Amino acid sequence: MSSAATELVRLLTVRGETVAVAESLTGGLVAAEITSVPGASKVFRGSVTAYATELKHELLGVDAALLATRGAVDPQVAAQMAAGVRKALDADWGLATTGVAGPDPQDGQPVGTVFVAVDGPFGADSGVAEGGKVTSLRLNGDRAEIRRESVRSVLALLTERIAGEQTGNERAQDTERNGGF
Repeated sequence: MSSAATELVRLLTVRGETVAVAESLTGGLVAAEITSVPGASKVFRGSVTAYATELKHELLGVDAALLATRGAVDPQVAAQMAAGVRKALDADWGLATTGVAGPDPQDGQPVGTVFVAVDGPFGADSGVAEGGKVTSLRLNGDRAEIRRESVRSVLALLTERIAGEQTGNERAQDTERNGGF
């Protein structure tokens, strides 16, 4: 169990909000990390591991034309996966991971190309437009390291988003986060 997952479960519990996860390259690791935290059942709605490209459309509502033209490793695909799982599993927040863990490139993207996304109830209270945020990652390491860092990054993305709402310091956090990659 990671401190990132523990902090995310704590924040969601305090807020009375829920999360659902759509995973591709992480193959269920994000869901496993969240559910390793005691009390996660209060906030975790479930997950969809859509490893096959067609399942991203069939189960998560990702635009078929987008998948056909851009492939599964794309920032818009990640955003639509997060929105789709949020809707499908009736959660306040949706998280998504898509990318290339290796050993070979996919959809014209090199190994280590990863997109993580969050979709949630930003709305008027937070001063942020309804919708989501996608972070592009270029990761080094072997398959296991890329998958682990993808899990850490998507958990951090939602934790930072929630913490930013609570502190009003979202812009500074986003600048710091994006500067790291």
